[in-house]
Amino acid sequence: MSERDDPVTIGRRVQQLRAERGLTQKQLAEPAYTPAYVSTLEAGRVRASDEALRHIAERLGVAYDELVTGRSARLATELRLRLTGAQRTLATGATEAAAEAFTAVLAEAETHRLAEERAAALLGLGECGIDTGDLDAARRHFEQAEQALGAAPLPARVPALRGRAVAHYLAGELRYAVYLLETTLDELNRGGLHDPDALLLLYASVIGPYMDLGAHARAAQAAELALALAPRAGDPALVARMHRSVARTLLAEGRIAEADASLAKAAELYRGLQIRTELAHCHWMRGYVCAQNGELDRAEAELREARTMLSAKRAALYTSQVAVELADVLHRRGKSDEAAALLKEVLADLGSERGALHSAAAHRLLGIIAEDARDTEAAEEHYVRALSLLERAGAAGDLADLCRLLGDLLRRTGRVEAALDAYRTGLGHRTAPGTTTLGPAPAQPPL
Repeated sequence: MSERDDPVTIGRRVQQLRAERGLTQKQLAEPAYTPAYVSTLEAGRVRASDEALRHIAERLGVAYDELVTGRSARLATELRLRLTGAQRTLATGATEAAAEAFTAVLAEAETHRLAEERAAALLGLGECGIDTGDLDAARRHFEQAEQALGAAPLPARVPALRGRAVAHYLAGELRYAVYLLETTLDELNRGGLHDPDALLLLYASVIGPYMDLGAHARAAQAAELALALAPRAGDPALVARMHRSVARTLLAEGRIAEADASLAKAAELYRGLQIRTELAHCHWMRGYVCAQNGELDRAEAELREARTMLSAKRAALYTSQVAVELADVLHRRGKSDEAAALLKEVLADLGSERGALHSAAAHRLLGIIAEDARDTEAAEEHYVRALSLLERAGAAGDLADLCRLLGDLLRRTGRVEAALDAYRTGLGHRTAPGTTTLGPAPAQPPL
């Protein structure tokens, strides 16, 4: 049953609705109650029973919930339709327009105390923040959505929890992102809350942080569980996102053809759903697949397409991330000057608090370009900056590779002891492949 307003507020509402309909107290009361009772109720001097309020609501031609809470069922339906429209707008890449629509719905939902609609609007604003790279705002909106859904079952809170984890991940806080996702997975599975959509969303989201932390075994396991859950999921957009995430583990295992096939499935689903944002991510990933396979001309075309699509929707953070991978392909194609210019442009937008991993990747690539140009001083400076960013984020796999590059540079310039220190640091990150200090893996669903 809905929470009631106080008797005075309900009485005032009954009086207003009765007057609007031109009814007397006697007409409202008949046949079950007396005019005196209605008068007492309208004055707020009695707490009416549910039975009495249902009778009065029927006579007034309004829903019982609307009478006792002031929340119109029609308004809730209208707000849900507007939320669907805002989500479609966001999917097409018009992030600013979507944010305006979500903000308008949020204001109305707060005025009328519609908790579910308020939470949905906050989730939408969180996704807008992720798209534009405003990670602080995104995190704040996801936290507020989680609080708004505090009394709801855990599966209903999963999108807010996952959104918060993604915001931390993109800010370079890998371990905390994994902690949030693993804790939620553990609670769902141990509690027997085997909601396929909620589990699929979490498993697809944890793959990226696992890979960056060097926890390849856990990433592969998450991918297997996601694939097993996919046939039970009711949301095709979730299934598409899963295919995109799984492609990353397939690539790490050298299964390039399977990764390409997984991305093709994702792209097909996104086209059908007309989700332009995620389609751009598919072009991005396919560019990466082509680059790994040595198809550099196709890789460049795919990455340029992704960058154009993301730029058009003003997804600043993702646009910068794609630019780093495009620069790598340009460098490998002999276009080092263009690559360096692109990377310097990217570094003006990224930083340690926003896109730390891609900032590190940009410095790493600028270091390689500087080495090719025999500017060892600039190369070392870029490698050291990249190292600092990766250490802060805990990106073990990338750290090991960077330590090797720095060690090779130091050795070539005659600093053997410093080179050995760099190699030892790198080996420290390679000591236990596929594992991390994350603690026991979360419980698994009974598949």
